[in-house]
Amino acid sequence: MSLRTFKVVQKRNECNEREPVLAGANLLRMAASCRSAPISRRALLVRSRAAGVIALAALVRPSIAAPWMDDATLTEPAPPAPPGLSLVQSRLWSLAQAELGRLGPVIPMRDVVAVADFGAHSSQRRFHLINLPERQVSSFLVAHGRGSDPEHSGLLQFFSNEVDSNASSEGAYRTGEFYVGKYGRSLRLDGLDRSNSNALARAIVVHAADYVSEAVVAREGKSGLSEGCFAFDEDDAELIMRTLGQDRLLLSGRFLS
Repeated sequence: MSLRTFKVVQKRNECNEREPVLAGANLLRMAASCRSAPISRRALLVRSRAAGVIALAALVRPSIAAPWMDDATLTEPAPPAPPGLSLVQSRLWSLAQAELGRLGPVIPMRDVVAVADFGAHSSQRRFHLINLPERQVSSFLVAHGRGSDPEHSGLLQFFSNEVDSNASSEGAYRTGEFYVGKYGRSLRLDGLDRSNSNALARAIVVHAADYVSEAVVAREGKSGLSEGCFAFDEDDAELIMRTLGQDRLLLSGRFLS
């Protein structure tokens, strides 16, 4: 079956509009037939040592590995972080490369990776765009779902993949098509892991919102809450969506904090 094989389903999105959307099949399972056999972390490290690339061990250490990652799904060694990056930037780089290696051809566009680090407070710039060829990291404010923070403390308390939970989900997403809805131009996301497999059904998307901005943080001490979507400052959202476009990787979880 081709990676481009989809079915059209009906669903109600966050904007309360009923419309057809593309729902991907289990892309990781489909991709398994078109990539090399997986190797374990032990095999990965043995190979790297044999090649003299000892730095690879740092790329899959538990402190930065995505919590849903299965060692058995790693398919290719990730290159070491380039020199000149800060410690935080190096860890983001390593995380991005490790996840691109895990997902393989499921992510066709591999130049930019987005990381939403929901371990950080919502007053912080915790959404990171990692430009791999340019070795640059840009960071932005992002809201988490109100179902993940019932007391609106500014800290995400838990993730959920349940429909109608209004919570954020952790896992890897592939960016989809653009559409115009309640919040204007928005970007669909397809969840690639068991922990976010309901992303399309829940209408988890990237969009702008007036409850996310430096002014809101200055006034409230935190960003507002979404319905589970990745909501951004209206001044940042278009840049973020344009940079990501379609078929790129967005990661959600607790990583650096």
